[in-house]
Amino acid sequence: MSLIGKEISDFKVQAYKNNEFYEVTKADILGKWSVFFFYPADFTFVCPTELADLADKYEDFKKVGCEIYSVSCDTHFVHKAWHDASDTIKKIQYPMLGDPTGALARDFDVMIESDGLAERGTFIINPEGKIVAYEVIAGNVGRNADELFRRVQASQFVAEHGDEVCPAKWQPGAETLKPSLDLVGML
Repeated sequence: MSLIGKEISDFKVQAYKNNEFYEVTKADILGKWSVFFFYPADFTFVCPTELADLADKYEDFKKVGCEIYSVSCDTHFVHKAWHDASDTIKKIQYPMLGDPTGALARDFDVMIESDGLAERGTFIINPEGKIVAYEVIAGNVGRNADELFRRVQASQFVAEHGDEVCPAKWQPGAETLKPSLDLVGML
């Protein structure tokens, strides 16, 4: 079953950012674009490469009004320990959400119950708190922040220009498509 259009459930989790712990709730994400970036666990191998890639692109996400939330089933305390121990993770300026009960991972349907870990799932959430794009991939394949950023921009564009759609590899300023009424049902 597709999660497109699903409104995320109410949640309350602890976050780590800039040497501080604080609470993040659904109310905090409403009214702006968000990316929930699930990964299996702190102190692993592929995860730091992805999180560093996102950290390098974070200012671009902020410029388009999109907050990044990395999420694993670790606690916020483990996020801090990883931040303190890793030069790569020290670059992260976005919130790292702790999901030790797996409640968020289950709501986004990425929980690996047998392992107590989350799949690599990336979710773009609109200002109304609904999923507008997502991907879930194998744990041994890293994701690309540039492509995620392009998808956020495309999602924002089509939200503002409902009669236009973005073709493959679309970039801001590039030509879009305006489907005819005969073809709308075929999208």
